[in-house]
Parts: sequence; structure tokens; C-alpha cells
Amino acid sequence: MKFYLSSFMFGHEVEKLKSLLPPESKIGHINNSQDSGDTVPEMMPKGQKQEIEQLIRLGFNAESLDLRNYFGKENKLREKLTHLDGVWVSGGNTFVLRQAMRLSGFDILFDELRLRNDFLYAGYSAGICILCDSLKYIQHVDDPDFFPYQSIKKAIWEGLHVFNYGLLPHYHSNHHESAAIELDVQACIENKWLFKALKDGEVIIMDE
Repeated sequence: MKFYLSSFMFGHEVEKLKSLLPPESKIGHINNSQDSGDTVPEMMPKGQKQEIEQLIRLGFNAESLDLRNYFGKENKLREKLTHLDGVWVSGGNTFVLRQAMRLSGFDILFDELRLRNDFLYAGYSAGICILCDSLKYIQHVDDPDFFPYQSIKKAIWEGLHVFNYGLLPHYHSNHHESAAIELDVQACIENKWLFKALKDGEVIIMDE
């Protein structure tokens, strides 16, 4: 799996992003970190539409991949992912995103996707925090006790285990969550938790 991990939005390495997959590669845009309930809205959120348009401008064939359509349908999601070359995972509430991944089986399928050297995982903010071993690093930024889905009423603290340390986006940046990130940085230092802070614009690019 290839990774393009931005602190905020697309970051300063979009030319490198374009080179990670062939032109017209199929990208599924996951926006579930911003969900407020189980019901799939009839209209696509404005922010998601803009990000999909940006992906298209970069040369990708991008579409919405709403994990709510796959709750309890892991095999259906597996089939869908076999037809994609990558995913773009937006920012929002990391704990909500984690719940959506649990209910759809994406967290299980993610381990299968990591075996594909032609698959790209890209995103920002919550989309990169979810890759850590735990979500404890960002508990001052995101509310762990927000439960938009009826079937989950307890926070899931386990991440996807790509990193055994925390990724803290929006550090020293002109972002409304920067002050809360400072609190999480201090919590990491006080608890001796390993972490990497990213300023908006910064990007981590990896190839497993």
C-alpha cells in the first residue's frame, strides 16, 4: 500500500500525489468522519463535492464511497474495494470515522488492502489519525463520546495500527483545531507517548 498523508486538505505535495497512481485511477472518497447519523443524505456535502472535484482535476476518477451503505455488508464492501485503486479519507471526527469503519468492516478489509502494492490510502486530519495504534492521542481535538450510529454507544480507541505513535495534524497552523492540538501535544509529552506533529501543508508519503 502507498500512503499520502496530509495535515490538512491536499497539502503541498500534490504533484507527488498525482504520480502515486496512473491517470484515471479510481478513488473512493470517504467522508464518514463528518456523519451525524445512520441515514445517508440525499445530497452530497459541499466539502466532499469540492474534494472530489479536486481529485478529478488531479487526473483521478473519483466518486463517493459512503461506508454507511456497507454497514453489515463487509463482503459487498470487499467487492467494491477490489474495483478501486485507492481511497481518500477526509477530516472530521476520528472516533466517528472509526465507528463507520467498524460497522462496515473496513477496518478488517484494510489489512487486506495493505497487501496491495498498487493501492493508495490518502487523506488528511482524521483520515491520518485513524492510522495510529490508538486514538488516545487526539482526545482533546475530537469528541470520543459522539455516537451518530444507533448500534454503537461506546468509543472505539483502537486505530488501524499503521503507526505505533500518534499523528497530530494542524500543529502551529492557522486552523481552528490548532489550540486543541496543543493540548494533545502536552498530553503526549506528559504521558511519554510518542508522536509526530504536522503543520498544515506538510505531507507524509510512504510505500510499504
